[in-house]
Amino acid sequence: MKRILIINGHPNKDSFNFALSEAYAEGAMESGNAEIKFLNINELNFDVNLAYGYKKRTELEADLLDAQELLRWSDHVVVTFPTWFGSTPAILKGFFDRTFLPEFAFRYHEKGVFWDKLLLGRTGRVLVTMDMPPIYYFFRHGSPGNRAIKGLTLDFVGIKTKVSSFGRIQDSSDKQREKWLLRAKKLGRKDAMSKMKGQKVEPGILTDKSGKVQRSLSYN
Repeated sequence: MKRILIINGHPNKDSFNFALSEAYAEGAMESGNAEIKFLNINELNFDVNLAYGYKKRTELEADLLDAQELLRWSDHVVVTFPTWFGSTPAILKGFFDRTFLPEFAFRYHEKGVFWDKLLLGRTGRVLVTMDMPPIYYFFRHGSPGNRAIKGLTLDFVGIKTKVSSFGRIQDSSDKQREKWLLRAKKLGRKDAMSKMKGQKVEPGILTDKSGKVQRSLSYN
């Protein structure tokens, strides 16, 4: 049974992003191989500002501690969000800034430019909407928001992620939206049935290749 965490990064619960999340979950459940939990960022109570960067500890709010527990629980992480000014809504960026902390999601080496990925063994799927054709977003702008979430956030901490884009949302017909919802449903079923690759790492724990614990780390 695959444990799927769906993180919805749209501030508006009536948005098409929420409909995509529900369609994805429906497809995953129909596979008979999924346990699903939702994490709606708009319902969380937290400060989006990482006030001191990594120079000074900022205490995590209860909702963010719960979010970290859900990440520990997960095998597969789904992130949905709209493209605003080429990137993600501020609330989603703030969530990652505050939650994917050193010693929880990654750990820099004392020397050099490399790091340990502390969420290894998980897979991911990004469902991103936009008010332009995705192909235009890619060729004209280089898909900066998609690259930031996939390559510089999820992949950075060890979550091997695929991106699925939906657009143009603005002025789209009901028929087109139904097609997109069906596509999301099929993706959910496909991802739920796909085999896990590699050993899942518990955040805050470093292991060697045999799986033996090398040292335990603090979470924040």
